[in-house]
Amino acid sequence: MPETTRRAAQLTGTRYGNRPTMKDVAARAGVGLKTVSRVVNGEPGVTPDTERRVQEAIDALGFRRNDSARVLRKGRTASIGLVLEDLADPFYGPLSRAVEEVARSHGALLINGSSAEDPDREQELALALCARRVDGLVVIPAGDDHRYLEPEIRAGVATVFVDRPAGKIDADVVLSDNHGGARDGVAHLIAHGHRRIGFIGDMPRIHTAAERLRGYRAAMEDAGITVEERWMSLGATDPERVRRAAEEMLSGPSPVTAIFTGNNRVTVTVIRVLAGHSRPVALVAFDDIELADLLQPAVTVVAQDAAALGRTAAERLFRQLDGSLVAPERIELPTRLITRGSGELPPAC
Repeated sequence: MPETTRRAAQLTGTRYGNRPTMKDVAARAGVGLKTVSRVVNGEPGVTPDTERRVQEAIDALGFRRNDSARVLRKGRTASIGLVLEDLADPFYGPLSRAVEEVARSHGALLINGSSAEDPDREQELALALCARRVDGLVVIPAGDDHRYLEPEIRAGVATVFVDRPAGKIDADVVLSDNHGGARDGVAHLIAHGHRRIGFIGDMPRIHTAAERLRGYRAAMEDAGITVEERWMSLGATDPERVRRAAEEMLSGPSPVTAIFTGNNRVTVTVIRVLAGHSRPVALVAFDDIELADLLQPAVTVVAQDAAALGRTAAERLFRQLDGSLVAPERIELPTRLITRGSGELPPAC
């Protein structure tokens, strides 16, 4: 019988959701439940011939050990949860991968999900992960009130916040130097002769957006430049809103000669706007973007290390779990200015 036909025949009549149990394995192998348990858990006391029969039954039935009982005995699930803002955002790829690698090195499974920048969805997802008995949570906050996690933390769920601090609770947090990075990026534009510099960022309630705006203002103040309200635009990062903001800054009798963008999504839209603009406009972006070095001119960026954020947060989480941490800490990682050309353009007018 062809392999595909044989497999189709095996699947006929399958009742999905009804997994084979140790009782099924014992019946097929002709042994007792205790014998199956010993084989499954790698315990001694089983003859090679019996072990072979049990293993053949396991393979034939597709049996997988149910770890629920082990969880009840040990009190740990060897799993952690990661609550992200948006799984599709390129920034979170290396962060998530770093958390996963640390978890794997500790023999733990990572379960993640996206809050879509919705505080209610963040809470729902975080509590759903806790209900599934994860040992710890790494959370990129969407909301500004995390008191809902206090009972879980008291119950022993290790918790670390990353990229943004927790709201209204004292907890470990790992951040980038958003204020310092933005200040450096805008100061770089000022050093190249710019005085009319626009800032386009994310929604002002978001910690990173607010800190980057604060860094922009600080650099302008350091240089003695009075910021005009029309040079600043914060809001949703959808392309239409960002495009409109950029075009307004670039129009009129005294347009901006440079733009500082507050995150990677804003940057992509602004690059498209500048590509159709009649005169060169300097650009410095917070967050690196893919192919930024291949554009003409290549994009100068303030780069943050997303992988380091994830790795540091996960390492602190497992230090909480092994009992080596006591007081929560705020850890701030440095950013790096990468000059490539767009931020070094002189004012065109």
